[in-house]
Amino acid sequence: MLGVLGAYEIEEVLANHYIGHLGCHADDVTYVVPVSYAYHDDCIYGHTEEGKKIRIMRQNPRVCFQVEDMKDMANWKSVVAWGEYQELTEPAERRLALEKLMGRHLPYIASRTARFSPDWPFSPEDLNNIKGIVYRIKLEEKTGRFEKVEGPSFFT
Repeated sequence: MLGVLGAYEIEEVLANHYIGHLGCHADDVTYVVPVSYAYHDDCIYGHTEEGKKIRIMRQNPRVCFQVEDMKDMANWKSVVAWGEYQELTEPAERRLALEKLMGRHLPYIASRTARFSPDWPFSPEDLNNIKGIVYRIKLEEKTGRFEKVEGPSFFT
């Protein structure tokens, strides 16, 4: 069965994952990249270094964000959202974003980019000492779809 996710289910998918795909576009170049994120109050929070996605989003802050919850090819949920990139440089906003990112339940073995502090998995004394770019994407529109196999599947 194919269907449309309701608002609660969309929020659940966004809140319960930590890897999504960020799509941005400028100068006839579309760039889609996986990112580690935290979700809170209709905002995607991220931390990164200077690079291609930041250059593109500074030029065109309109972005697309996608997350999936995939059990198998016949049982999945996918959320696509659109919003605006905002670089967080004000200390209080930056600290809030870093608190959300540090508060995620990540697997113990995580990539270097997900461990943005030498103290990881612990928070440093002053979050504003964490180097790099902190950003949020204020989501303005969200949609979701799902597929679910009714009854026993072939492999169960």
